[in-house]
Amino acid sequence: MALLLDRRAERQALDQLVEDVRAGESRVLVLRGEAGVGKTMLLDYVVERAAQCRVVRAVGVQSEMELAFAALHSVCTPLLDCLERLPAPQQEALRTAFGVSAGSSPPDRFLVALAVLGLLAEAAQERPLVCVIDDAQWLDRASAQVLAFVARRLLAESVAMVFAVRESTTDQDLPEVPEVAGLSEMRIGGLPDEDARALLVSAHRGPVDDRVLGRVLAEARGNPLALLELPRGFTPAELAGGFGLPNAAKLPRRIEESYQRQIAPLPAETRQLMLVAAVEPVGDPVLVWRAAEQLGINIDTAPRPAIAAGLVEFGARVRFRHPLVRSAIYRAASPEERRNTHRVLAQVVDAQVDPDRRAWHKAQAAVGPDEDVAMELERSADRAQARGGLTAAAAFLERATELTPDPHQRGQRALAAARASLEAGSPESASRLLSLAQASPLGEFENAEANLLAARISFTINRGSDAPSVLLKAAEQLGSQDVRLARDTYLEALDAARFAAHLASGAGLHEVAAAAREAAPPAPLPRAADLLLDGLTARYTDGYAPAVPLLKEAVAAFGRADLPRDEGLRWLWLASTTCCDHLWDLQSWEVLATRHVQLVRDLGALAVLPLALTSCIVMQISLGDLATATAQLEEQEAVVEASGIPLAWYGPLFLAAWQGRETEAFELIEAGLKENARRGEGDGVIACGWGKALLC
Repeated sequence: MALLLDRRAERQALDQLVEDVRAGESRVLVLRGEAGVGKTMLLDYVVERAAQCRVVRAVGVQSEMELAFAALHSVCTPLLDCLERLPAPQQEALRTAFGVSAGSSPPDRFLVALAVLGLLAEAAQERPLVCVIDDAQWLDRASAQVLAFVARRLLAESVAMVFAVRESTTDQDLPEVPEVAGLSEMRIGGLPDEDARALLVSAHRGPVDDRVLGRVLAEARGNPLALLELPRGFTPAELAGGFGLPNAAKLPRRIEESYQRQIAPLPAETRQLMLVAAVEPVGDPVLVWRAAEQLGINIDTAPRPAIAAGLVEFGARVRFRHPLVRSAIYRAASPEERRNTHRVLAQVVDAQVDPDRRAWHKAQAAVGPDEDVAMELERSADRAQARGGLTAAAAFLERATELTPDPHQRGQRALAAARASLEAGSPESASRLLSLAQASPLGEFENAEANLLAARISFTINRGSDAPSVLLKAAEQLGSQDVRLARDTYLEALDAARFAAHLASGAGLHEVAAAAREAAPPAPLPRAADLLLDGLTARYTDGYAPAVPLLKEAVAAFGRADLPRDEGLRWLWLASTTCCDHLWDLQSWEVLATRHVQLVRDLGALAVLPLALTSCIVMQISLGDLATATAQLEEQEAVVEASGIPLAWYGPLFLAAWQGRETEAFELIEAGLKENARRGEGDGVIACGWGKALLC
């Protein structure tokens, strides 16, 4: 069962309910709360705690509301082995209600209710019985009447009935459930701030700006489902620093349209004020009021209709009723209204205190190309990269590209934006921006960089057989222009060749290593990456023994505290796996793999995180810590879902193999063999063979 954050009081009450039932008492409880607040999780908790009891579950289904006794059938069917113990009239009534026998007339509701009460009591004689009914608002009326009748007449039968009823917080019409009125209730509210923050951070693996985090927490109001789903509805740039537009395109459009209907009748001045609040991404009331005054909005009267409608609050932070209100307002405004609002917000943002937000607003206010604004965005991107904000940097550079008038300069910025997008875990955006760069007039060195980036994107998305040759060609192109970049590219080609293994088309490990050996030597003070390249080159050209001292020196360099972040981001993966592949140094493997994962998380480099986690997962499996490996595998799957980067097969396969889950492992092996062979990832084919050997 998933972790229940907080809910201490609720869990204590449910624990007591189960204990009372085990002691021979009967208990009834109705859980009430809005959609996504955690009612189903609490029902799951009841079921888990009632492990020694007989458990019956049912769910109200909206499409079955017109079918009499539909939900009751779900409750009673598992208990029909006790039916013969009931009086004959009650047996007949229940059989007729469920269509088991024809009956001479419609079943008497009272007899049906008595029969269900008797059925539950008989079933509980064998062991305590717990009935949980989710989405009770969708129960058909006949079932609701019978179940409520039974709930009111339970005394000491060792039966518990727990209902979950959804309450609406939008204009969506939900049916009332008057039948359960008066039963013991527990209202389920949102999570406390600390637990809500922990849940939100766990749901979004990339960096979240503290101010944006605060705004989302305020608007989600502790609703767990909202906290889990909201990050999926926003672009990474919106969460990284608010440097995105409030589109929330992946969230329910139906709900957003309902908010638009509520907004439409409001006075024009009120809607204008709400647009200012929607465009200002962190809910800073000072900026909102300053911008409102610039626009001539009466700040005394304009907020009142929106506040009265419950759509927005103006306090220490401007807080919308729901993030979709923000998105609905933004979508409803015309492009000219949006640009004008961004323009005014750019004027009121302090250029010394928050130059990046000011540049972003100026960029969104621009009608056409504007080199001055593009340069400001470029400076903002540099600041974002310096503090590890890869997602924000990519957003700045992409908008700077759009605003650049000079074709050559636009190509350079598109190339930089593509590079940042790839590092931030958006290979599709990177590919689109790279196409824009390649359509621009680039110089010889920039063309070589573009070819290198194309190879990196291909390797990230599809680690196939052609990657080593493409990267090797890029390294040779760069050799006469940038020695450091060329050496890094040779190292990438070696990594790609290792992935391709025996399926490499063109250059393989030995060919790449031979070419790298002829590359220009490093600077007098070699970097950790230079040492790693020399060690791996020696391994594949001279053999194992001469390479070991060089590889040990490289591993030690990657373990130093002063390792530059960019170098660690790029090469700690290869350095950590080298510990395993060539040195069998498990201690260094653990140190470097753990360091790499933490660095990638800190920088928000989602493109690298799946691979970094793979090294950690395989390392933990090798050390026998399967619980940690399982947790990291769950994180890896979440990152893959968010980024669209294919999941490496090694972790799931190795874990299933070591745990002896044969059916699952063989399914992974068969699927992995086909997929890796199709992509040309020979290392994956070898891993599948290793897994099969272990199982057999």
